[in-house]
Amino acid sequence: MTFFLIAGEPSGDSLGAALMAGLRELSPGVRFLGVGGPLMQAEGLKSLFPMQELSLMGVAEVLPKAPQLLRRVRETAQAVLAANPAALISIDSPDFCLRVAKKVKAAKPNLRTIHYVAPSVWAWRPGRAVKMARVIDHVLALLPFEPPYMTAAGMTCDFVGHPVVAEPLASPAERAAWDGSRPLVLALPGSRRGEITRLSPRFGAALGLVALDMPGLRVALPTLASVEPLVREITADWPVQPQIVTDPAARRGAFAAADVALAASGTVSLQLAANGVPMVIGYDMNPISMWLARRLVKSGTVTLVNLVSDTRAVPELLGRDCTPEALAQTLRATLADPQSQRAAMDLTMTRLGRGGEPPGLRAARSVLNHL
Repeated sequence: MTFFLIAGEPSGDSLGAALMAGLRELSPGVRFLGVGGPLMQAEGLKSLFPMQELSLMGVAEVLPKAPQLLRRVRETAQAVLAANPAALISIDSPDFCLRVAKKVKAAKPNLRTIHYVAPSVWAWRPGRAVKMARVIDHVLALLPFEPPYMTAAGMTCDFVGHPVVAEPLASPAERAAWDGSRPLVLALPGSRRGEITRLSPRFGAALGLVALDMPGLRVALPTLASVEPLVREITADWPVQPQIVTDPAARRGAFAAADVALAASGTVSLQLAANGVPMVIGYDMNPISMWLARRLVKSGTVTLVNLVSDTRAVPELLGRDCTPEALAQTLRATLADPQSQRAAMDLTMTRLGRGGEPPGLRAARSVLNHL
């Protein structure tokens, strides 16, 4: 049995790798083709082209690359049709993946299409689910409240759990490497180049203001190896020099030992919750993208911990509110009351499937049951 998988960014690469491992466990001899990053490649995928070409976000970031992306859509759809797999499994990155699925369905209507990560129709653009149902048969949802939205649009859908609940936590030795008497702050300005470039100066300035009240403040900045050179360059003038971390063990230790985190919006909020780290979310985008987002987002919050726990426990400073002064003030308040987010973080992990079957295996079972 052959599956064609497409992932467009690091989080999708991680989901895809766990799904591949689950499929191999349940269906020995399965083969994989498609587009993916290093984790999926380690599971046996030979990527058609570098996954990083798809790691773009926001209107202003995507438009200059549109011709190249459309060419990759055509190439990928042709590769799917040539392979004639048991199913096309697209993972997040809907702008790219659903274009591929549309071309595939037009040529082979009976080829099964599965999308991993439901679109956030509960937050904005509810019509996307109906549009997606034209080219997608089955959805693997990360959040427990998503399946009704997908089935109402005409697709089948299973909640398979969020991968954050299966991620390993730090060992005592990994945590001990970060223990100390001075407060430790995690700085997490995103994984995309645009995010890092836009948020890092504000995060650095905010941490400098906090350090005025807390001499000796320590800052750890876990990041991806692919953007480490950019991170080192852009943080060189931070008032508090961060310890930049790319090693997974060191990252786990930093998350376990941290007193608070200043983070971009995204999945990282769930990783912080899994480690019990109170957080402040700061985020901004290109002005055009931010203008659109403010008019389209319906949920009232962009932080996943808030959404899953149905609270507003995690403070978030977005757009014009994402200033060094505001970030610093909110960080100080969070450090002064670190337990204020505890209940919301625990509830989030329970609702996402902590203690159950690993999400990658649940997702693989859902795929095979659907077929």
